Amino acid sequence: MTLLLAFSVRSATIQCGGMVEKVGFHSPDKLMLKLSSMNRAVYICSPEYKWTVSGTSYSTGPKMCQTMMSMLMHAKATRSDMGSIWFDGDDVPENCESWGAMKKANIRYFAY
Repeated sequence: MTLLLAFSVRSATIQCGGMVEKVGFHSPDKLMLKLSSMNRAVYICSPEYKWTVSGTSYSTGPKMCQTMMSMLMHAKATRSDMGSIWFDGDDVPENCESWGAMKKANIRYFAY
């Protein structure tokens, strides 16, 4: 008898907005972001290595992560509204208020 197991993988995209409430580091090498529309911070990249997330076909390099960190810190310091940030990946929830603990995503796009 053969047993077949089916796994459901849900890759998603979500658009969250608002002001940058937190930009943080999680040791040893992860950058975290929390916007005012989000219930908790999410891992978004690494300033040390190429960041890949399951459910996306692209990655974020260390230099881009450092650039994003600079832009996000500026947005936080100036209390700028970020408009919309598009998050992609298997950990992305159905809405911005439903992020689980220690989840990660790739940021595909933002402009403010």
